[in-house]
Amino acid sequence: MKFNHVVLNMPNINGIEKKIQSALLKTADAVKTDVQQSGTMPFDTGALQNRSTFIDSSKVSDYSVAVVSDTPYARRLYFHPEYNFRQDKNPNAGGEWFEPYISGAKKDYAQKVFARFMKGG
Repeated sequence: MKFNHVVLNMPNINGIEKKIQSALLKTADAVKTDVQQSGTMPFDTGALQNRSTFIDSSKVSDYSVAVVSDTPYARRLYFHPEYNFRQDKNPNAGGEWFEPYISGAKKDYAQKVFARFMKGG
């Protein structure tokens, strides 16, 4: 069988791209919410967890989103799990709060959530 040309259905392709971007944003928001609800982020006044952690969607058109904590102390707290974190407000508070999503028990979480959003859930 020989094909001379291929016709792309650009409206359908554009629709799929929009769905992917939407699913990425929803997935990042789900990860952010899960981190907040798991009680693993240090919590004193709530600035880090509630006001300074957000979804960076500036590169969503390149299929890249990120959950970002942009306070000056976020990096220091994240990379120093040996600190004595108060745990009266977040019982699991400590450093490296994204580690379960990178290589720990929740490493498949984002993939599963993304797949659910792509299926329409």
